[in-house]
Amino acid sequence: MNKFVLAGLLAACLAAPAAAQDISHGKALVEKNCARCHGVGASDKSPLENAPEFRTLGQRYPVDALEEAFAEGIVTGHPGMPEFTATPEQIADIVAYLSSLQL
Repeated sequence: MNKFVLAGLLAACLAAPAAAQDISHGKALVEKNCARCHGVGASDKSPLENAPEFRTLGQRYPVDALEEAFAEGIVTGHPGMPEFTATPEQIADIVAYLSSLQL
């Protein structure tokens, strides 16, 4: 087998678990940083009435557009919301998780 074909197959096999890991890391980040106000799962309600459930964010705007907002640092979107900053890797993981939730 050609070494380039083998390398391509190996890369494809390794890419799938990496994507799943990114989503699970994104989930862990939003559970830690956002769940006190937002519903961050597939069916939970937001504890704070004015905070949207994350699974509905795609109904308001493209979820991938949040990447820029996270990079710039999200500032207060509702009373008591802390400023949130993240690394580019964390942002990618969060957006991957949010994308996986959308209705």
